[in-house]
Amino acid sequence: MDGLRRLEYRGYDSAGVALPVGGELYVEKRAGKLGNLDKALAENNGEPAHLAATVGIGHTRWATHGGPTDRNAHPHSSADGRIAVIHNGIIENFAVLRARLEAEGVEFASDTDTEVVAHLLSAEVAAGASLSEAMHRVVRRLTGAFTLLAVHADDPDTVVGARRNSPLVVGRGDGEYWLASDVAAFLSFTREAVELGQDQVVTIGRDGFAVTDFSGEPAKATPYTVDWDAAAAEKGGYDHFMLKEIDEQPAAVADTLRGRVTETGEIALDEVRLSDQDLRDADKVFIVACGTSYHAGLVAKYAIEHWTRLPCEVELASEFRYRDPVLDRSTLVIVISQSGETMDTIMALRHAKEQKARVLAISNTVGSTIPRESDAVLYTRAGLEVAVASTKAFLTQLVACYLVGLHLAQIRGVKYADEVAAVLEQLAAMPAKISTVLDQMDPVRELARSLAGQHPVLFIGRHVGYPVALEGALKLKELAYLHAEGFAAGELKHGPISLIEEGTPVVVIVPSPRGRGVLHDKVVSNIQEVKARGALVIAVAEEGDTAVAPYADHIVHVPVVPTLLAPLLTAVPLQVFACEVARGLGLEIDQPRNLAKSVTVE
Repeated sequence: MDGLRRLEYRGYDSAGVALPVGGELYVEKRAGKLGNLDKALAENNGEPAHLAATVGIGHTRWATHGGPTDRNAHPHSSADGRIAVIHNGIIENFAVLRARLEAEGVEFASDTDTEVVAHLLSAEVAAGASLSEAMHRVVRRLTGAFTLLAVHADDPDTVVGARRNSPLVVGRGDGEYWLASDVAAFLSFTREAVELGQDQVVTIGRDGFAVTDFSGEPAKATPYTVDWDAAAAEKGGYDHFMLKEIDEQPAAVADTLRGRVTETGEIALDEVRLSDQDLRDADKVFIVACGTSYHAGLVAKYAIEHWTRLPCEVELASEFRYRDPVLDRSTLVIVISQSGETMDTIMALRHAKEQKARVLAISNTVGSTIPRESDAVLYTRAGLEVAVASTKAFLTQLVACYLVGLHLAQIRGVKYADEVAAVLEQLAAMPAKISTVLDQMDPVRELARSLAGQHPVLFIGRHVGYPVALEGALKLKELAYLHAEGFAAGELKHGPISLIEEGTPVVVIVPSPRGRGVLHDKVVSNIQEVKARGALVIAVAEEGDTAVAPYADHIVHVPVVPTLLAPLLTAVPLQVFACEVARGLGLEIDQPRNLAKSVTVE
């Protein structure tokens, strides 16, 4: 329970524990925060037999498959109640596996992908395998990202873990061991850790632990000593959650993409209460959101109109219902909210429903109000975002918007299967490209520290670069409390250029010269305009773009990508820039003044 308390920042939809003792499996789990599980365990103090256990597993959940209820809380048990499993990640092929198990007569007690593993392990053990052997066999049948831990009532001295594309760390003490997704869980007990590699299984018993690959062959794991304090451990050794969350963006984008394509090549939403015909009947799209989510919607407009040829408008949720928008059954309204509880967006959603419009939600929070009240949902799977200023939420919302746009294009028959597959392949390459950008951020940090507090900062861009400019300015306002503005670059000469004076920093989002040559030339002209008036030009430009070099004081290069996907890369240096300016000013990063993570009032 102490370990779960230290991990509750990772998810707090539900929590549970399982302990093998006395030939039985003691399981307790509750929806809601960890305090609910604490209370349930306290109520069992009159029957303390379970305290004799020397092995136990526990889990605190951030829901992906199935709402945050008692029945969906981990651990999940086999039908005979002898095996319990906990799981981080997403098992992409769970639906196929579940269908096969149900055809064999297995009854499921939850809506999760995790429960499949408990039943598969049980079948292998019933066939004579040990728990460790069963795990090796089962993980070879799974696709996706997962960390799994399992215990068995008949083997009370063993816990088996496995990982693929999801973290798992072993803590080594004196005659005692821990398995956790984060060293924060066991730092009060030991600082000696072993990090498991990709596709490895660990079996812990009384005599130590053994690490093998998925085929069962001995494998090497890397030992290390943790030198962070307990508070820093929750942040993964980072000084601030926001720094950690910026670095988590490649994994968050990969998680949002994972498992989205069916065996027939169609893009799958998470919850759909709309027919394909409902989507074909749509003749107009509204995107409604607030703040950073609104900026994601502005990018989505370009993609949706380009891919579907449907007219698309983007509205601030706080303004939407008050201007009496024209809506009917042929209108598709896409609402975007990280928390799923943004009051302005909830009220806009309800207004749209009153007008008989179809509503599709993009959210990060399973079971929240906005997904519940919508006709269809796509979850971003960004994981918990602690810092108030959104980073990985923004990038995963962009990915979700792209997926929705492609889904609409597929359903409406305006894009061929190979065209959709090509875009999906480009999206699949984005996590690695985001990692490349993050690896090259030291010059940006140095520049940001040198500029901390000196001037207002202007951000300009064209096409999808314009919403990125707005987002960059918002981040700087939120974190550094500086006046910052984002403009469409073509609007400079219609007024804003009067703000430019000697030394004014102007951040320019430069479009690719390859796909949008005309746009690129115009932005280079805009750079020359501000440069002639004394601006300090910071350009975010594509690798190999030599046309910008003569006019920019600083250039941040990003990898070559298709124009519509460029915001997934160009937004990242602006996040780092804002964060470092705020750090240079000695300001609070994770909780800026006057702001809250979720705005639950209008």
